[in-house]
Amino acid sequence: MGLRFRFTGREDGDFRVDGDSVALDQRRRALVDAPWTWLRQVHGTDVVVVTEPGEYAGTEADAAVTAVPGAVLAIHTADCAPVLFLSDGVVGAAHVGWRGLVGGVIEATVDAMTAAGATTVLAAVGPHIQARCYEFGIDDLDVVADRYGPSVRATTAWGTPALDLRAGIRAAIDGHRDVDLHRIEAGCTACEPDRLFSHRARTDRGRHAAVISMSESIR
Repeated sequence: MGLRFRFTGREDGDFRVDGDSVALDQRRRALVDAPWTWLRQVHGTDVVVVTEPGEYAGTEADAAVTAVPGAVLAIHTADCAPVLFLSDGVVGAAHVGWRGLVGGVIEATVDAMTAAGATTVLAAVGPHIQARCYEFGIDDLDVVADRYGPSVRATTAWGTPALDLRAGIRAAIDGHRDVDLHRIEAGCTACEPDRLFSHRARTDRGRHAAVISMSESIR
């Protein structure tokens, strides 16, 4: 059974869920013509377990997992990190901002996949804001570092404290023996305005989609 996933960019259009619903549906169908499970993301740790295509669409949660062929899972981001999880017979998707990271959304997603039968899991991380552009308050940075260690501390290109979200994701993934980091999609949302949306750097309203499914063709 084929595992298929895709991280979109500007060229694929805007996938924000509060925009033109007709245009959004057209973009979704152009990418993968099947019912999507998309989430109203709230920077939390709730994970939905999808048992049929399109189930839980519009639910407030920040991650989804499924063992159902043809079920399409989608995460929408601008600067937060989309993380897609792949295993034999189970897939997952998580929206990872700093609050969700600290709350344990990655661990919760992997636990849900394991409960669904996953054994070895690979994680693919999509474009997100990189440390050189992610100025971050010291107090909040201490919170993240207390959870995931000093590797999350960084410095912006202009010399102020920054959060290395990628390092935090790696630390969370490394905490699970059965999970490997599969790849990191190159790209900083703040640095690449021609290719990627960034709310933080440019107040862009557009959102990317990170989509994963078993067996459905994703263009």
